[in-house]
Amino acid sequence: MDQNMSMILMMVLLFAMMYFMMIRPENKRKKKLQEMRDSLKKGDTVTTIGGIVGKIVRVTDDTIVFETSEDRVRVEVAKWAISTTGVQTDEVPAEKKSKKAKKDAVPEEPVAPAEKADEQ
Repeated sequence: MDQNMSMILMMVLLFAMMYFMMIRPENKRKKKLQEMRDSLKKGDTVTTIGGIVGKIVRVTDDTIVFETSEDRVRVEVAKWAISTTGVQTDEVPAEKKSKKAKKDAVPEEPVAPAEKADEQ
């Protein structure tokens, strides 16, 4: 009987850990993303999941129309295709770049001293 209770307790603890480590953070992330998508308005700059950047022209319940350039090219996408507001870049701040550069730098091989010519 005691062994069965400990097994049940372990299963409950495992599920609780899995919930707090995996399920809950994912639900929070989805909720935050949905709030961002619901708050989009005309004039916002957005980036799609495909990397297209543009300025919102029209917002409907399910879709967004945005202009991608000065040529007034308009693209209509579903709201779920918007990943972020603003422009997303791959650039790493200079401070992080210098640390990474130092870490990734290949150490130079020591130069062997020149051999002395025989003086005979």
